[in-house]
Amino acid sequence: MEEEYDLETLAVRSGVHRSQYNEHSEPIFLTSSFVFESAAQAAARFKGEEPGNIYARFTNPTMTAFQERLASLEGAEVCVATASGMSAILSCVMGLLNAGDHIVSSRSIFGSTVQLFGNILSRFGIETTFVSASDPAEWEKAVKPNTKLFFVETPSNPLMELSDIASLAMIAKKSGARLAVDNCFCTPIIQRPLELGADIVIHSATKYLDGQGRVLGGAVLGSAESMEGVKNFLRTAGPTMSAFNAWIFLKGMETLKIRMEAQSKSAHEIAQWLEAQPSVERVYYPGLPSHPQHELAKRQQSMGGAILSFDIRGGRDAAWRVVDSTKMISITANLGDTKTTITHPATTTHGRISPEARQAAGIGEGLLRLAVGLESVEDIKKDLARGLA
Repeated sequence: MEEEYDLETLAVRSGVHRSQYNEHSEPIFLTSSFVFESAAQAAARFKGEEPGNIYARFTNPTMTAFQERLASLEGAEVCVATASGMSAILSCVMGLLNAGDHIVSSRSIFGSTVQLFGNILSRFGIETTFVSASDPAEWEKAVKPNTKLFFVETPSNPLMELSDIASLAMIAKKSGARLAVDNCFCTPIIQRPLELGADIVIHSATKYLDGQGRVLGGAVLGSAESMEGVKNFLRTAGPTMSAFNAWIFLKGMETLKIRMEAQSKSAHEIAQWLEAQPSVERVYYPGLPSHPQHELAKRQQSMGGAILSFDIRGGRDAAWRVVDSTKMISITANLGDTKTTITHPATTTHGRISPEARQAAGIGEGLLRLAVGLESVEDIKKDLARGLA
């Protein structure tokens, strides 16, 4: 879209390219390949001399619409759509790094990302150093001559630890590395990392971009130059987003701003309520003044977000009792849904990492993560109160 529009308008209108049928709602192009008018056109498309669709592993009009819409929301030149959030991270790394390169990553990240960086990439000669999410001095100290990528989740999963994106961006630039920010928890409605100096934004579209727990997808966004390697990896390796899933995400993004505002408001109220419960030892939520990085949250986020975590007195037994006492809240490790979800990170999302790594990340046996949905706040409180009592 050539004119400047607000985010809620871009979430509804950007990326629309009507076909010859002049449809109002975006169509789904369910086809594996595309027909050329001539052999010369086919050759030109494959060489990149002529724009157009070739094969649905890397070109599809519905996927293109999704990519353009999310790029407009994040303020990125290029978006590369992938099959899942984890395939987005993999595509980013494989598209930009080589054997012998080095990553500096926050240790406060999703358990599968820890596994990818620590156990899988290391087999192919890519080393990772894990540091504190909130201490820029540790990042600076961890830099090596072969450091090519900084990676951070902010807020982190599950302790809602924040990283100062602007500070890390300056360190990365000075070191000759790129800064990649997983913006899954906030979405561009709450936080825009590229405007704060980041080079790359990564999404698990499965979460809030869909918003209703229907399909899997991911995305990597950045400058045209930085995304060229990511596009080439996707074209060859094929961790591709399906056209159907891209269409679901297009529909999901139309209500993204409304959902993020409503769910963040509810999460803030529930976080305040949890702080007053005797059985709750601590609440982790950036919107609370008790959060140690509350001032940073106010600078780089427009809202506190819809996810919070809290420590229960009594360890795993007490935490599981809260989970098992719920009647309405969904017991699932997914998040970003209109339905509130609850999980015990130490035995689910972070269960595959070592006890030492969990301890270093601050993930204790009494920790629960709550992703607040669109139900009545009072009903969510009632469902939690049963186990908290």
